[in-house]
Amino acid sequence: MDQNQIIDFIEKNSIQKIKFAFTDIDGVLRGKIIHHDKFLKGLKENIGFCDVVFGWDSGDVCYDNVQLTGWHSGYPDAPCTIDLSTFRKIPWEDDLPFFIADFGCKPLAACPRSLLKSLEKQCIEMGFHAEFAQEFEWFNFRETPQTLKEKEFTKLNPLTPGMFGYSILRPSYETAYYHNLFDLLLKFDVPLEGLHTETGPGVYEAALLRDSILKAADKASLFKTSVKEIAYKNGIMATFMAKWNEELPGCSGHIHQSLWSLDKSENLFFDPSKKNKMSNLFEHYLAGQLYCLPYILPMYAPTINSYKRLVEGAWAPTTITWGIDNRTTALRVLNNSKDLTRLETRVPGSDSNPYLAMAAALASGLYGIKHKLKLEILPTEGNGYKNLENGKLPSNLLEASQAMKNSIVAAELFGSPFVDHFVNTREWEWKQFSKHVTDWELKRYFEII
Repeated sequence: MDQNQIIDFIEKNSIQKIKFAFTDIDGVLRGKIIHHDKFLKGLKENIGFCDVVFGWDSGDVCYDNVQLTGWHSGYPDAPCTIDLSTFRKIPWEDDLPFFIADFGCKPLAACPRSLLKSLEKQCIEMGFHAEFAQEFEWFNFRETPQTLKEKEFTKLNPLTPGMFGYSILRPSYETAYYHNLFDLLLKFDVPLEGLHTETGPGVYEAALLRDSILKAADKASLFKTSVKEIAYKNGIMATFMAKWNEELPGCSGHIHQSLWSLDKSENLFFDPSKKNKMSNLFEHYLAGQLYCLPYILPMYAPTINSYKRLVEGAWAPTTITWGIDNRTTALRVLNNSKDLTRLETRVPGSDSNPYLAMAAALASGLYGIKHKLKLEILPTEGNGYKNLENGKLPSNLLEASQAMKNSIVAAELFGSPFVDHFVNTREWEWKQFSKHVTDWELKRYFEII
């Protein structure tokens, strides 16, 4: 629908309220419901939204180390633009009209969607159409926000017990929830390619259908919150933590990507005459991701918990490697057919912000194309965890953040204003963690030391 059609739809159906939202730097969906008069006025003048949403962390604690906003600026409103092309109706909220917004009208360095929009534009100007899709794993629990608090996040009750990867049996135990996910997400224009159980108690995996990169990121961002809301409706809680239990596998957020001709008729990554059917363009793109990976890791792994997933033997990469259909490497090439030839970036966890993770993947791939980087790293055959020839990924958020902070590459890819703000938020996250006394420390040291 164009603007006139949307206005006509709202007026003819006597719609009194509209919901809109955007993601903050952590990927948390922030927004509100507004009266239809405010919505219509906002189409002409934009809508003011307090910029504290980019000045606090995921727990609403204000940063003391960022310049973009803060007590020093008084937390003013920033002009927010509602993207009418994102119109959809929320089927589990009586078809309430919904839109995605961003802060691109007066560019805000901290706005993830605005950053991705600028990179998509750059990609198009280079003559490419970027097709992306993200897949997510997440755990489900028979809990509520209240029970979590009462239990202090201990002794949680998984939706189902046991290790039932790709099980046909286990989803039948929660048929309503399982089919609600697929059916309601489809109605919400977040279509799934597939949905199944993964190995672990109460864990599911969903792959989203591919789309142009901005739409793919929109859908991935909406997917995470939508799953949580649908779970609520079924008396369930869903978590996209990268690793909620040290004894269980972590939760991935793998990104699949390919570059196509602008008319979308040709997959530019495919060349049947080349080794591994990989075009020169694909090799440059892959080389760019390998080169940039150590300097942009926080955009794939943004939390303290992210690095608990990136450990050897846990189905998540630890080394700077690539391979053909190899699930132990950081980058996995899939080349079985022309239409499906693509790169899977396996580093991101399900806790990643889809806008930033996709921005990191695209920007680093385009970097390789711009600089015509040669793919000098050989594909890994066998166990990628043992291939240390090109180094390992940073092992914690502080180490990764410092690598990004001191990187000329990161500033070239995303601009210094974004890098400065983003890195400061990651340093803040590390600082909050470092001053916290954990249960592990109490059990380890309380009596014996």
